[in-house]
Amino acid sequence: MQDRKDIISKFQNGANDTGSAAVQIALITERIQYISNHLKANPKDFAGETGLNKLVGQRKRLLAYLKRTDFEKYQQVTKELKLRK
Repeated sequence: MQDRKDIISKFQNGANDTGSAAVQIALITERIQYISNHLKANPKDFAGETGLNKLVGQRKRLLAYLKRTDFEKYQQVTKELKLRK
């Protein structure tokens, strides 16, 4: 799992920005990858699967918001995180 500070510094808009949509999307994506790997090793962890589905939905809503408000940042984030083709 990548360090949170590295992720935040990579996607933040300013020096004190830790909660913008881009930063949240990047952090959620990292958690999704971690939980996905966990579920591959533990296929009967249904509570983890539920949490994963909630995170995917949250990221989807944040991506839609970012696309509506700042399309250039949306393109940058999706390209950097390899989310869409």
